[in-house]
Amino acid sequence: MTSRPLLPMADQPPAERADAARNREALLRAAVRMVDEGGVATLTMECLAARAGVGKGTVFRRFGSREGLMAQVLDVSERDWQASVLAGPAPLGPGAPPWERLVAFGESRLRTTLLHADLIRAADAHGARSVAAASFMTLHVRHLLTELGVQGDLPLLATALLAPLEVPVLVQQVDVEHLPVERLVAAWVDLASRVVGRGPA
Repeated sequence: MTSRPLLPMADQPPAERADAARNREALLRAAVRMVDEGGVATLTMECLAARAGVGKGTVFRRFGSREGLMAQVLDVSERDWQASVLAGPAPLGPGAPPWERLVAFGESRLRTTLLHADLIRAADAHGARSVAAASFMTLHVRHLLTELGVQGDLPLLATALLAPLEVPVLVQQVDVEHLPVERLVAAWVDLASRVVGRGPA
């Protein structure tokens, strides 16, 4: 009997064609480069269309709005950063002792958050900050705390370590209080050392 292809479920979005997926990824990578080169303010639908050599309508069809585009660009940045945590060079990636990985994680996340602060806020305004990204960070920190033999409520301890790495906290400290980034990194390592039970860093 000849098998027939299954029809998509009614509540499933239609599968994206391979060429459409490639075009969308190319647009996203162009958008990431624009943000890296000139900041969030330079990324408009019109400028991206011109940069990519496509019509503005194509950009709107792919992302819906500038806010939707920002959320997708942030997702690309998060995926790249997560890949460096999962498979990049040590100590951020695998292969280093858990304490070294935790310190590298904190510093990398702190600097990445500051670098992309405007992008994160633009995506948050759309209500599209990736829950998966937050879950990834929490699970990774919990994993490292477990490897370090930390006792206690690990989900809350992980949240306590991640809270100082959020945009509102860091922007307040850097832009308003004018604290140097190196001081923030040292303070985070000190906090982590106390959670882990190593004493003051």
